[in-house]
Amino acid sequence: MNEIPVSILFVCLGNICRSPLAEGVFRAVVEARGEASRFRIDSAGTGGWHAGSAPDPRSIAIAARHGVDISGQQARKVCPRDFAEFDLILGMDRSNVDDLRRVAPREVQPRIHLFLDFAAGQIVDVPDPYYGGPEGFADVYRMIREASEALAGKAAWRESVPTSGHASSTM
Repeated sequence: MNEIPVSILFVCLGNICRSPLAEGVFRAVVEARGEASRFRIDSAGTGGWHAGSAPDPRSIAIAARHGVDISGQQARKVCPRDFAEFDLILGMDRSNVDDLRRVAPREVQPRIHLFLDFAAGQIVDVPDPYYGGPEGFADVYRMIREASEALAGKAAWRESVPTSGHASSTM
């Protein structure tokens, strides 16, 4: 049986720290589980200031320290097409979720969630480490890794997410 992949978009403010890390870590988790073909994974920012840029060097470094390569990613801004193409849109913090809900069509609202809440039942923001030091990036990595493991392990949500049908056309 050829199943349609579930498409997940991870979103933060500028798409250079948290969301590229979440994209890379979740991809690594599902690859390790032999389930990569079941997912289409991407990331974006609510703002376009860094569009075309590589992830922050500190995100690249913490990912590499854990065997995850995110250096080839390029920042981009969330666009209207994303609301049609992604089954699940996961904001890193409540501000990201609010920004997404403000611009998303009404029928897409149920597919927008706070990442840690949806993945692990924790109504907690993944803090923006941009203005901090390496320890902030290490903390963010741990939060994202734990949430990614939880998300990959939750089979029940896969059946409850109405697939957009667009994911298979982009594979």
